[in-house]
Parts: sequence; C-alpha cells; structure tokens
Amino acid sequence: SPLTQLISIFSPLQVLLVFAKEDSQSNGFCWACEKANYRCSLAHTPESALECFSEKHHDLVIVDHRHSRHFDAEALCRPDREEASVMPLINAGFNRRYVENANMMACYNELLQLEHGEVRAQFKLRACNAIFTALEQSQDAIEITSEDQVIQYVNPAYEAIMGYQQGELLGKEIIEVPKSEKNKPDLLETINTCIRKGKEWQGIYYAKKKNGDNIQQNVKITPVIGQGGSQRRHSSMARIHSMTIEAPITKVINIINAAQESSPMPVAEALDRVLEILRTTELYSPQLGTKDEDPHTNDLVGGLMTDGLRRLSGNEYILSTKQPHHLPSHLATPLSLNDIPPRIAQTMETEGSWDFDIFNLEAATMKRPLTYLGLKIFSKFGVCEFLNCPEATLRSWLQVIEANYHSSNSYHNSTHAADVLHATAYFLCKERVKQSLDPIDEVAALIAATVHDVDHPGRTNSFLCNAGSELAILYNDTAVLESHHAALAFQLTTRDDKCNIFKYIERNEYRTLRQAVIDMVLATEMTKHFEHVNKFVNSINKPLAALEENGSILTSPENRILVKRMLIKCADISNPCRPLELCIEWAGRISEEYFAQTDEEKRQGLPVVMPVFDRHTCSIPKSQISFIDYFITDMFDAWDAFADLPNLMQHLDNNFKYWKGLDERKLHSLRPPPE
Repeated sequence: SPLTQLISIFSPLQVLLVFAKEDSQSNGFCWACEKANYRCSLAHTPESALECFSEKHHDLVIVDHRHSRHFDAEALCRPDREEASVMPLINAGFNRRYVENANMMACYNELLQLEHGEVRAQFKLRACNAIFTALEQSQDAIEITSEDQVIQYVNPAYEAIMGYQQGELLGKEIIEVPKSEKNKPDLLETINTCIRKGKEWQGIYYAKKKNGDNIQQNVKITPVIGQGGSQRRHSSMARIHSMTIEAPITKVINIINAAQESSPMPVAEALDRVLEILRTTELYSPQLGTKDEDPHTNDLVGGLMTDGLRRLSGNEYILSTKQPHHLPSHLATPLSLNDIPPRIAQTMETEGSWDFDIFNLEAATMKRPLTYLGLKIFSKFGVCEFLNCPEATLRSWLQVIEANYHSSNSYHNSTHAADVLHATAYFLCKERVKQSLDPIDEVAALIAATVHDVDHPGRTNSFLCNAGSELAILYNDTAVLESHHAALAFQLTTRDDKCNIFKYIERNEYRTLRQAVIDMVLATEMTKHFEHVNKFVNSINKPLAALEENGSILTSPENRILVKRMLIKCADISNPCRPLELCIEWAGRISEEYFAQTDEEKRQGLPVVMPVFDRHTCSIPKSQISFIDYFITDMFDAWDAFADLPNLMQHLDNNFKYWKGLDERKLHSLRPPPE
C-alpha cells in the first residue's frame, strides 16, 4: 500500500547475503550491516536465497561470485532463468561488482554508497505514488503550478471547494482564472516576489469560486526549486547538485555528507571541518606550521616540499635540441596600438561581445590575429601598468609568441590562441569572476591564454608518446604538450630583454605570477578534466548554492586557483558555445587536424589514437555530439551557475540541436547539402 511504501523509506534497510559458505568476506558484510543498523539475512543456496527474498523483499542483495563449484552466481542473477533467479523480483537489477575485501570498513563504505547512491533514490521513486495518493485524499485544496504559473495539478478537494473540474484548469495560467477583488492590489506581486526568492508565503487570500462567490482561505505557497521548469538557472543548479562523477574523493565526501544528516551538532561541525580539508586544492601538500615553530624545520620542509618562493639561480636552460623561433625580420619593428590599420581596428570594434568573429580578424591580419587582439585586450586590462613594462616590450612579446605558433596547423594556431584570449577576457569581466580574482590573477589568466598552445605541433600527447618524440621523452610521457607550452613561453620571454615583460616586476611577484601561469596552462590538459570540474562543483558551486554570504568562498586562495583553472578550461574548449557559424568553422578545423594525425599514424605504422577520425568514414556531427555530451555540458552548466552566461548556454543548445539534426539525417559533413 502507499502507506507501507512511505514507511519503508524510514525503516532499516534489509540486506540479503548469498554466500556458498561463511568466511571473512561474508563476516565483513555481516559486521558492516550491524554497524549501519541494517537487517541482514544470510542464504547459502540459490533456492534458500529465492525463498528468503520472496518472504522479505530485501533492498540490497549481495551474491558471492567466488565459489562457482557451489552455485552459479551468474545464473542466479540472470533474468532469463525462471528457476532459482531473483532477478525478475528486483526492478533495479544486479548492477555493481565488488572486488574481494574482507575489511569491515570497506564493506561498510560500499553498503553506504549503495544506500545513498541507489537504494534511497529507488525509495523516492516508489514513494511518488504514495505522495499522489495522499494528495488525492487530502481534505485541503491543493494546486500545483509550473515556474511560469501554468496549472499542472489540482486535487479533488480543490475541485469540491472551488467548483471547477480538473480539465477546466490544467494547462491554464493562473491569471486566466478569475480573481477576487477583495485582495489588496499588490498582494499577487508580493507573493510572486517571495516565491522568486525561494521563500515560502503564508497568509489570508480571497479566492473566487466558479459560481462567482468569494471564499476566504488560509493559504500556504511553497516553491520547489530546481526540479524542472523553464528557467535555465534552476535546471543548471539541479544538474550540478546531481553530478556524481565517480572518484574516491567524491565517494568520501558523499559518505561524510550522509553521516552529517543524522549526527549530533558537535560531530556535524567536526565533519564540516573534515569536508573543508578534503576540498582543498592539493590534498598532499604539507601545511607548514606557524612562524613561532622551529624555523629550521620550516625552511627545510618548505624548501624540499613546496614550490613556494625560492631564490632563482639566474640561469635559464633551454631543454630542447630544437631552438625556439627567433623574431621574424618583417616583425622586427613592433606595431603600436595607434598604428593599427583602420580595417583591422574596425574588425576589433566588437571584441567585447561574446559573438565576436575571430575569423574576420584572422583574414584582416593575414593570420596574425594574436598580436593585434593581444594589444587591445592587454591595454584594456592595464597589463603594461601592472607589469611596469613599456608598451614596446609587450608588443615585441606578443609578436614573438605568435611567431612560435604554427600557422600550418588547421586548428592549434595563433587564431585559436587569440580566440581563447578573447574568451578569457570576456569571462574576466563577469561580476562573480571579478569578485573572486585579484589583479595578478587577471594578468596571469591573460598571459596563460596567450601562450597556452605555443609551438603546438598539431598532434596530440598520445601521438607524441607513441612516436617516442623528444618532447615525450623530456617530460616522461606526462602532460607533454602542456609542459612544453609553459616552459617555452618563459624561455621565449626571459631570453631577450626586448620582449621580457617580467623584467620590471619584483622577484616574489614574478614567482607568484609564474606559478599561476604554469598552473593554468597545465590545467588545459584533458586527462584531469573531470578532476578539475568535480573540485569546482564541490568546492564552489555547492557551497555558493547553500549560502547567501559567499565572500570567503570566492576569495580563498584554494578556490581562486579552482576558478582560474575552470576559466581557462572553459575558454580553451568554448567552441560549442560560440555562434553556430563559428562553431561549425572550429569543428571543421579540429576535425582536419585529427584527420591529418590519423593519416600520419597509418603512414608511420603507429597506433591509431582516434580511429573514429578517419577522413573517409568520420561523422563530424557524431564527434561533436559526443564531445558536447562528454566534456562540455556538465562543465559549462557549472561555469554558467558561477559566472551567469545565458547567451553561451543558448548557443550551446542551438549548436547541439544543429549537430543532432545532421546526425538524424545520417549526414557526416559539417553542413547539409545545398537544396
């Protein structure tokens, strides 16, 4: 019955252990069940398991797969067998494997994960029927509307009291239903303001029945936030709170969160402190004691264990047999911001808009957009003033960096760098981002965006590792390209005073700026994509959603690092959030670069890293859909919740529909064929 379903949510979980024989593993789960206050049953044969399950309908069933000579665990879990199979009785199915570990805490943690990750969700789904039964039988009039005030449900009591039939109301806006003139003129606006803030409203309200009579009601109106509706912010936050990227640290945080709910206040507060520590940026970085402790220990540990401020030797080594490019002769005389040709200046007039067309600037500058756009953006942010360097030095630096991008690459060239710089500058102007970052963070972000792919060979890290390239050997097959981009950027900058934009700042400030630039460039490596997004969501999005006072969350050093990483990551792969024509152009360029890599891998007999990118068989729409689904959607939902970017999210929706439309027509190309 509905009442039974509702009660089951609050009763202890029933666990069935199916073990051929008792041993340390079955004992581990028994002990864990006792610790978690679950009710535990133990069965030794498929027949007794089925009988026991039929009697109690356990919430969790754990089947031993190790002793196949006693019984076939796979057969017990197989839905197509009628005899001795519990599968037909379990809606959720058998969907998780546990590697043998008899440790009680390991078993306990696994059970808690199952309860809070899956079982409780199943309970809630089952309870929906009970909730609607309760609504139907309630003596109080109940009305449910959507966020835009369209009536979705009224219960029988509402029909009886107000004189309407359900069919007369469903789908209508509230304003279409006649109102009583006895209410104060501004009452509805007062109610709506309260609801928009997410707060409950309670008071006296005069309603008009269908026959025209007025009726006085004591009304309570409760908003339900984040459960569907039309506003992107709500669906975004709901998505963020439901993100469950499986990782050990996520499991730990979820277990602690669950434990907090039933803990006394001192324990809950202690767990808050634990969560705060777990959400720090580097879990294994030592936190040095205060200065009144032994200074020798501080200096020794600090020198060996941290990358903090240490004296530089003054010698910079170029760790590559291939020397970086020198400044081309035609760029020897730096351009001034005032010397920019009118046609180029005109193409940059809209650089403050997200819809700025970088390809127009690429054409106008003959594939040198980074220098020109860099001059304008760095000037707007006062970078020369911050670095205390002449404009001529900045101009020379931009030209040297651009000269070391490969114009022969279809994607990873200076146009991509200019595009990432533009996105970075756009994000830095957002109010929440400005609240979070200091001026040194802004300068670091602009520099990191400019250099983040310098000297990119148009091949992926995997290709370089498979090919045994010098760079892969130099960086031990770890973040090869990102390490090279960061190192080369500082080599190019510091080897010549004419382009050394860091020459005029104090040494400690240089070290801080250098570390920030390196950290941001390394954050663009995709193998840590989910780690960065997950940290951002858990350490920033979720606390911000829970608190109204959020200043300390935004400005803590650890969270500033997370914001900068997220900022450059989103800027680096923002192509799916650009206007459709720009999105299509970028999709074509990255596909061509991957096609060229696949061609070369086949020529050289190397492993083909991305077989799907074969120019003869690849479906570009499918590749874009996968990229958006896997990498873009969750990340930009989180970034949008932080920085408020409705225009980007609208472009993302439009572009996804475009690629989906091509794919549904079985087209592999960038565009549909001409009519």
